[in-house]
Amino acid sequence: MAVGEAKFPRLPIIEGITLGVAQAGIKKSAHDDLVVVGIEDGSQVAAVFTRNAFCAAPVHVAKRHLADAAPRWLLINTGNANAGTGQAGISNARACCEGLAALEGLPPETVLPFSTGVIGEPLFVDRIKAALPQALASAAPDQWDRAARGILTTDTRPKGACRSLDINGETIHISGIAKGSGMICPNMATMLGFVATNASLGQAELTALLKETTTLSFNRITVDSDTSTNDACVLIATQKTQPLDAEGLDAFRAALLEVMQELAQAIIRDGEGATKFITVDVVEAGSSEEALEVAFSIAHSPLVKTALYASDANWGRLLMAIGKAPVDGLDVDQVTLDLNGVRLAEHGGRAEGYSEEQGSAAVALEDITIRVALGRGQCSECVWTSDLSHDYVSINADYRS
Repeated sequence: MAVGEAKFPRLPIIEGITLGVAQAGIKKSAHDDLVVVGIEDGSQVAAVFTRNAFCAAPVHVAKRHLADAAPRWLLINTGNANAGTGQAGISNARACCEGLAALEGLPPETVLPFSTGVIGEPLFVDRIKAALPQALASAAPDQWDRAARGILTTDTRPKGACRSLDINGETIHISGIAKGSGMICPNMATMLGFVATNASLGQAELTALLKETTTLSFNRITVDSDTSTNDACVLIATQKTQPLDAEGLDAFRAALLEVMQELAQAIIRDGEGATKFITVDVVEAGSSEEALEVAFSIAHSPLVKTALYASDANWGRLLMAIGKAPVDGLDVDQVTLDLNGVRLAEHGGRAEGYSEEQGSAAVALEDITIRVALGRGQCSECVWTSDLSHDYVSINADYRS
């Protein structure tokens, strides 16, 4: 189940990037579950990772390798997270990197590993290494679609986004894919994102751009408030254009943010069991921090999310979620609450003129915008979430069976 129709876009080829896919037999189903991404020498690579204290073995290894060498390959498997696996898991992640590096005649440190899937199970190293020649043989620059499908777990559809823009007479492309459906409340922080561009960007610029755009995209979504052990997002610049001037960098930043937000929102639209896409806008806050506290208090609330699933305009649950957010000195008489343009509450209670028929009509839509004005200042923030359905429970109850 997913919210709205979504056709996978035709992603532009990024000069200097190749993608290969194979079926290694890691997943129970007979689908591609191994992806390799080749990165041309001379490219710049930045990455951000989960802040979960039990971060997965590939996260530890990828961080170390990124610090030690310039990445030449990304190695991604699905079906097994290689998390909660201790030192053996780290050894297994390294062994997979060594297997790919040996086939390419490169040091193991030039391979960054990524895993997603079931936590606590040993990684099938032999199966991955056996499938590497097939993945490498299939590597081509136009494999974004297959790669997007090869990294899925409980997702119901692949997720991709792109932008192309002309800067100083050159065409700059940005292509990206992501996976994620449940255990989604990134904090780069089981979401993975891989984005590449042909633009020429220095390491410091690339890192700053990645942190800025993930903060406003992947770190603004939540399905179930659970931060995965394996979250990661990678941004690659293959240096095929002239360096960007200040104006060009601003244009690139805006396009990159659009790609990141489109991918993040695609994850929410494909949230486990989702039937609704929910935007939570908090405005007139005293600070960005308190705006986010209120927004996530609403987006994380099971009572709010189940009411929205039932198309029940239970605005009392929204007031509850606003009120429990840690905002000191909140004057409830100044707060207004709207849902899809219908004023639900003001002055501490039901809005004058509000009718249950209005609320029911507004909450019945697939796309819902909740707007909260705190009446405290000029700061605003936005987060995206999904509803909470019977299917979410079924998907996760049956996940390992």
